Amino acid sequence: MEPDAPDDDALLRAYAAGDAQAFARLYDRYDAVSFNFIRRLLGPAQREAAEDLHQEAWIAVSRNAAGFDAARSSFATWLFTIARNKTFDHFRRQKVAVLAGGAGGWAEAAAMRVADPGPSPLEAVQSRELAQEIVEAVEALPLEQRGTFVMFADGGLSLEEIAAVTGVAMETAKSRLRYARAKLRQALAGERSAHV
Repeated sequence: MEPDAPDDDALLRAYAAGDAQAFARLYDRYDAVSFNFIRRLLGPAQREAAEDLHQEAWIAVSRNAAGFDAARSSFATWLFTIARNKTFDHFRRQKVAVLAGGAGGWAEAAAMRVADPGPSPLEAVQSRELAQEIVEAVEALPLEQRGTFVMFADGGLSLEEIAAVTGVAMETAKSRLRYARAKLRQALAGERSAHV
């Protein structure tokens, strides 16, 4: 965030009062992280659905801006709640019970964005392979653990905010994050020794 920038709540209030630029600034701040959250919940095979749900979430933010209550939650919590609800509504419409991750999609894109740690082509390949393994391990997590992990690691939400987004007690959010981390450590244990 730029220095002396208005906070999210101030931007949302300004938008509700008619300042379209305020909404654009808020969108710029959260566009990528909200899209990535939806995309990771859906899995790599549903990019088009992720784009639609991302748009639906921001339309909901726009339509409900005047009703936002900063005393009840932060803007980020509210946005992630909307994004999560839109995604879960999609699951219900599609009658999706369990999502299994797979290779491809954002996994490949994320692996390609990993910076080369050294000049060696072998090191570069190993780094990309490790990034791919990490992305696949995250995608293979159970849905609630995956969502919690992504909100914490990528979205920067606190455990309190994650609990508010998901509608569970903070201890449940903490447990989901702990289980997600444990599963990721277990899934990546062999990879770490192979690439180090």
